[in-house]
Amino acid sequence: MKQLFDEVSYACSKLVTEKYSTSFSLATRMLSPKIRAEIYNIYGFVRFADEIVDSFHTYNKEELLIRFENEYYLSKKEGISLNPILNSFVHTVEKYKITDDLIQAFLKSMKADLHQTEYTTEEAYKQYIYGSADVVGLMCLRVFVNGNANQYNELKDAAMRLGSAFQKVNFLRDLKDDIQVLNRSYFPNVDLKELDQASKEIIIKDIEADFDYAYENGILKLPVEAKFGVYMAYRYYKKLLKKLKATPSSEIMDTRIRISDPMKINLLARSYVKYKLNLI
Repeated sequence: MKQLFDEVSYACSKLVTEKYSTSFSLATRMLSPKIRAEIYNIYGFVRFADEIVDSFHTYNKEELLIRFENEYYLSKKEGISLNPILNSFVHTVEKYKITDDLIQAFLKSMKADLHQTEYTTEEAYKQYIYGSADVVGLMCLRVFVNGNANQYNELKDAAMRLGSAFQKVNFLRDLKDDIQVLNRSYFPNVDLKELDQASKEIIIKDIEADFDYAYENGILKLPVEAKFGVYMAYRYYKKLLKKLKATPSSEIMDTRIRISDPMKINLLARSYVKYKLNLI
C-alpha cells in the first residue's frame, strides 16, 4: 500500500533528524504538528547530501552525490522513490511548491565541497552560504507560510539571514574539523589556523547582525505554527555564539563548543515562558 510506504518514508526522515541533530529535532518538535513532518522531510534531504560530502571518505563522493541528485529528479518525475528520504522530500516539495532554483543552489554548494577548499572572496563566500544554508531557510519558509506568496516575500530576507547566521556559527564552531579533517576554509581573508582576536570579533559582529535582522524582521512576524520552533533554534544558536564569543581565539581550534542537555532544557523553559507571555 503506497500510503503505508509514505508513512514509513516520513518516519525515516524524522529518525534521520533525531539521530543527526538533537538540537534541530528539539526545535522541530516545538513547531505545530501540522507542519512538523514537512520540516523533518527537508532536513532528511539536506542531511543526506551533506553527509555524502562530509563523511563518506572511503567512497566515491562525487558519484554518490550525482546519483542522489538524479534519483531526486527521477522520483519527482515519477512521484515515488524507493529511497524513503527522497520519497518524503518530494512530497513536501510538491505540496508547498518549493522551487527548483532552491534545490539547484543547495546541490551546487554541496558539489563545491567536493573540490573547493577555500573561499578567498566575499562574493564566493556568500554564494556558498546562500546555497548551503539560506535556501534551506527558504524551503522551510515555504512550509511556514503555507503558500502565502505575500508573506513569503515579506519574510524571505530574514529567513536567509537566519540561515546565514546558523551556518556561520557552525563554521566557527567546527573550525578544527573543517581544516584538519575536511581541508576546508570558509571565512575569506582570514588565517583560520592562527585565528586572532580581531578577526574573530569581525566574524562574530557579522553573525550578530544577521541574528538581529532575522529576529526583528522575521521571527517576530512568523505564523503562530512556526514561531516558537524557529525561536527555539534561534535561542540555541545565539547561546552557541555567546560561548564562542567568550572562548579566546587561540582556543577555538582546540575546543568543541556544545550546549549541554540541561542547558537545552533551560533554554526551552525560558523560551516557552516568553512565548506564552507574548514577548516574542
